[in-house]
Amino acid sequence: MTLAVVRTRAIDGLDAPAVLVEVHLANGLPSFTLVGLADTEVKEARERVRAALAHSGLGFPNNKRITVNLAPADLPKESGRFDLPIALGILAAAGQIDAAALERYEFAGELSLAGELRPVRGALALALAVRHEGVTRTLVLPEASASEAALAEGVDVCAARHLLDVVAALQPGDAAQPLPVARAPVPSAAPFALDLRDVRGQAGAKRALEIAAAGHHSLLMVGPPGTGKSMLAQRLSGLLPPMADNEALASAAIASLASAFDPEYWKVRPFRAPHHTATAAALVGGGSPPRPGEISLAYAGVLFLDEMPELPRAALEALREPLETGRITISRAARTASFPARFQLIAAMNPCPCGYLGAFAATSRHCRCTPDAVARYQGKLSGPLLDRIDIQVEVPAVKPGELMGAPDGEASAVIAARVHAARQRQQERQGVTNAELPVAELERHCALDDTSRELLQRAAERLGWSGRGLHRVQKLARTIADLAGSEGIRSIHIAEAMQWRRALPTTA
Repeated sequence: MTLAVVRTRAIDGLDAPAVLVEVHLANGLPSFTLVGLADTEVKEARERVRAALAHSGLGFPNNKRITVNLAPADLPKESGRFDLPIALGILAAAGQIDAAALERYEFAGELSLAGELRPVRGALALALAVRHEGVTRTLVLPEASASEAALAEGVDVCAARHLLDVVAALQPGDAAQPLPVARAPVPSAAPFALDLRDVRGQAGAKRALEIAAAGHHSLLMVGPPGTGKSMLAQRLSGLLPPMADNEALASAAIASLASAFDPEYWKVRPFRAPHHTATAAALVGGGSPPRPGEISLAYAGVLFLDEMPELPRAALEALREPLETGRITISRAARTASFPARFQLIAAMNPCPCGYLGAFAATSRHCRCTPDAVARYQGKLSGPLLDRIDIQVEVPAVKPGELMGAPDGEASAVIAARVHAARQRQQERQGVTNAELPVAELERHCALDDTSRELLQRAAERLGWSGRGLHRVQKLARTIADLAGSEGIRSIHIAEAMQWRRALPTTA
């Protein structure tokens, strides 16, 4: 047989479209031609495959004209995932393995020069694509990637360490040696979250953190250095409810695309804290082919932006759309990729460049910044971006005597129980968290009585809130009512929600 077809898949954003690897052997001057919109990494497969076959004791048709076509031709192909299917296609075309057996499998894997199989990015995305299309073929992957792909229930996944293992499984009849079935990793029982009990004082900030966790609200903490802003943010994950299966699969698939998936953290909500020098492309994603950024890697988890005003303005403004829609679309001249970006934003900042605006009573340190410097510093956060942050809370400096004498607060487990109960109320009532509630559903699920409506209207007019700000306060009040176990929103809930939209301090 001089023609063989092997099935595999490419990676296009979070999708994994099917690819046919067609290998043809013909007489003529010896050559090895690879076509089908392959990038440099794929074209280098010629040398890896040649060396891997030779070191594995398998015959390479050196006297043939080899043509490898990756179809469809208009789909870009990248990375070394095509090494294994190309090698198997050559062996099948040369009659060294059973070509008919290839129909039962899909293959992906990078080859070392000695024939060992190395892991590939996006293994879970491949398995999810197989399940979505409803095909019955078995996915054959390197051992390090197979356990990751096995997380997709209903997909048959086999693991292989070496090219020879795959060749042995494709022998005709009783000579075939089956590959081992891959097993999904077991979630770690170890608690990864830090305990909120470790943060002494800051009762207001802890209350804000609880409300943010209960309704999936974004949160900005403003305060002098060392007041516990980072400690509070790091403990938010311990208040959130367990991940649903669909959330865990999507989060793991995105991490797999960035080669950041760790089986030990399966079903653990991600916590991403990029440095304040991160670019817009690092935050939202980019490159060619497009890769997910920090907002996608934080899917179903927490994105913590410390020193928020120090981030580039372009990076901050790029957060506005995903905060609203929960998705990010990366458009390039040649292709477009869309990634989920449903994250919970927690940000921290100082009130001024020196950090000590309004902190003299507790620290005895005067603010050295001029009013213009304070205005410029706080102006790095645009109005449209601040308008999308539901809770803006001050984290004041605490005197050392009060800090040392402060008792331990509530444990994260106690607060998490209240958060979980509030989330359950939201799911039973509307199917989404309060922060994700569409504006069209506000009157139905966040109805106000006459007293509450009048209070909210007066506050909006006096404080100059936008329509978005007004709706976010209403959603925030709904979350506060859920934490209190109240069926309706009362004026006391509106009053508390208004307090969490306070402006930044502007005077020393």
